[in-house]
Amino acid sequence: MGNSALKSHLETSQKTGVFQLTGKGLQEFPEELQRLTSNLRTVDLSGNKIEVLPPSIGNFLQMKSLTLNANRLTSVPPELGKLKKLETLSLNQNQLQTVPPALCQLKALRTLCLSGNLLTELPPGLGALRHLDLLDLSHNKIHHVPPEVQELQAIELNLNQNQISSVSSSISLCPRLKVLRLEENCLELSAVPLSVLDQSQISLLSLEGNLFEVKKLRDLEGYDKYMERFTATKKKFT
Repeated sequence: MGNSALKSHLETSQKTGVFQLTGKGLQEFPEELQRLTSNLRTVDLSGNKIEVLPPSIGNFLQMKSLTLNANRLTSVPPELGKLKKLETLSLNQNQLQTVPPALCQLKALRTLCLSGNLLTELPPGLGALRHLDLLDLSHNKIHHVPPEVQELQAIELNLNQNQISSVSSSISLCPRLKVLRLEENCLELSAVPLSVLDQSQISLLSLEGNLFEVKKLRDLEGYDKYMERFTATKKKFT
């Protein structure tokens, strides 16, 4: 991409606080953006070939939304944790095997999307994100949901299309969890914690495409309680 085109984008971003440059084959995070650290609020660099996010990403203290979907990132720097105003972080379709603990410092974060990576476990410490509405970990290689999940503050947790064969009953203790998606995993009916049905806040439980017929859920103790929550939520939106 020519310098003049980039210059034109930078000039626009100076006025709008938004920098969007998708599908242009960029191989690195544009260094020129450093000129805009004081006013850049939204950056979308999806569909490029970026392999490394530089530590200087920590300089964008006004940033509220960072989207780097469909790049080639294998890691993200701990400096990302400095973005105290960040509300949306989307890193779908990269090659991340882990995420740094510094992510837990993003106290304003509402949406964290890590779909289509190489994660094998739930990133630890995400319970520190008190305002998290959505955590998307679909299309990864996660095998189980550990007891620490109870610390999670998310309203929706998407774990579709992983390799999950066990779910800790602690998930029923998540204080804000309303939507739990576990489609296309490796769950037996016996691996579904009964506490999710009769003791949780969950009003939408998605389990299609596992190792049992979904209609067999009806035979489980607590299913009626779950259906009461499901129906009550449905009425709200009709």
